[in-house]
Amino acid sequence: MATATSQLRVWLWAARPKTLGAAVAPVFVGTALAVEKGAWHPGAAALALLSAVFIQVGVNYHNDYTDYLQGADTDDRVGPLRVTQAGLVAPDTMRQATIGMFGAAVLAGGYLIVRGGWPVLAIGVASIATAIWYTAGSYSLASLGLADLAVFVFFGPVAVGGTYYVQALACPPEVIAAGAGPGLFSVGILLVNNIRDVANDRAVGKRTLVVRTGRRVGVWLYGACLSAALLLPVGLAAGAGGPWGAVAPIVLLPLVVRHTRTLATTDDPEALNPLLGATGRLLVLWALLFSAGWLLS
Repeated sequence: MATATSQLRVWLWAARPKTLGAAVAPVFVGTALAVEKGAWHPGAAALALLSAVFIQVGVNYHNDYTDYLQGADTDDRVGPLRVTQAGLVAPDTMRQATIGMFGAAVLAGGYLIVRGGWPVLAIGVASIATAIWYTAGSYSLASLGLADLAVFVFFGPVAVGGTYYVQALACPPEVIAAGAGPGLFSVGILLVNNIRDVANDRAVGKRTLVVRTGRRVGVWLYGACLSAALLLPVGLAAGAGGPWGAVAPIVLLPLVVRHTRTLATTDDPEALNPLLGATGRLLVLWALLFSAGWLLS
């Protein structure tokens, strides 16, 4: 029993639970928008959530595996534990677990493909392909400095729009626009990760956006992304006729300012680990406040 419990703990570490808010939050937002339009489909919403979580865990497992193979994870790493590098999971086992997670996402999305047709299939294929490309090889999205754009698109407009579509079988422009909020926060999470790891990434030739542009630009982008996410509901309410209650996330502004200042003034990479979780919690809070405000206004 103790061994089984220890193994479960290892796989939970590898799944990086603090990052799962980036998968869950867009589904909340897309479902809230569908409910407001009278298009809520509980089964489709639940399967969209499962598929999103499986893909996110698959991304995390794949990242753990490929960073180990490419030498990006070393004993000098200051981020959360990478179980392959630590010798807790064999590389081939992690590869198989990655395949298993993506396979589970396909199974969870099977009904959604039948219900929504080729658009859902295209989203699923593109999401898994992008997840694999994210850290695979010398020309991965991370190494090309394109990971931030991919994260914005797939954890923002695609995730929110896809969740709405599998329920309403339509996707108006305001839904895609609303998806920018979770996308911007997800980019913020990635920026914290890459600012913390900038020295190690530079040493191993992993040319992330932060490596290419510098730490100062990364901090500025973090503050800009989170601030834009807070202002987005105001634009939706004023320009797209959305409910004014959806501007509720603006109350998070003091936290955004505090976290941006922390990122700008903290030189110790290890001290930035709590900021990853804090930014993830901000994303979930944004999604809950936006969704509640949209529904209750």
